Amino acid sequence: MARSKQQDAWEFFGELLKERREAAGFSQGELGRRVFVSGAYIGLFEQGIRKPQLDVARRIDEVLQTGGIFERTWRKLIDKSPYASYFSAVAELEGVATKLCEFAPLVVPGLLQTDAYARAVTLAANPFATEEYVEEKVTSRIERARILADATRPEYWVTLHENAIRIPVGGPLVMAEQLGHIATLIRQRWVLVTVVPRAAGAHASMDGSLRLMEFDDQPPTAYTETSFSGTLLDDPAVVKRAQRAYDLLRVAALSPEASQALIESAAEDFRRCASTT
Repeated sequence: MARSKQQDAWEFFGELLKERREAAGFSQGELGRRVFVSGAYIGLFEQGIRKPQLDVARRIDEVLQTGGIFERTWRKLIDKSPYASYFSAVAELEGVATKLCEFAPLVVPGLLQTDAYARAVTLAANPFATEEYVEEKVTSRIERARILADATRPEYWVTLHENAIRIPVGGPLVMAEQLGHIATLIRQRWVLVTVVPRAAGAHASMDGSLRLMEFDDQPPTAYTETSFSGTLLDDPAVVKRAQRAYDLLRVAALSPEASQALIESAAEDFRRCASTT
């Protein structure tokens, strides 16, 4: 996978953190305790695998007495984020989450998308975009999926509406590949996927996608998104309502085994369609 400038920049952040931590005489565990994260997370920050939240960067500055260098660097890197402004914080949080639960009503979630599918989605929303813009969006989306291959990957639950596996995004070949990719991830046990069938009728969260995120060292959050905006929710009462909505979606969904069979059947349908066109 091609490396991005953004990835290199976060690795520089990690190298700087390691340098300043060691100069101050702290182990990863000691620094972690002082900034309220685990020593393991400090190690992941230093490797550029995980990205700290802003409040953690500020506490690192305070503990290491660096004059705000980590906060300034963090802000500079976030400003260069390839994500929409309303999604940048979510992209950071999913990198440190221990559990992700996601509902997608129409489009396969970004963490599960193939290159071709991501390109088709990007072009559909940006028909006059330059190739450079499209490539940046696709690359950033695929790079996000690296967390699923990490040893520290989060527990990932996905509930798809049947529409998301039936709409021929990019055409039959692209959809066959996309659904085959999801089936492979299921077999590898990197993700647990269930499908809400069309026959289920009305369901919770009909007005957009929903994501729930849980963490080791902070309260859970929820994120809702429609076509043009997204909202990160951290009010405990609102997050509890979002969790209930997701529970209702899972009740309406097929079993994991039936869902996998439906996904594989849809993939085969798209393959047959492609062979006849």
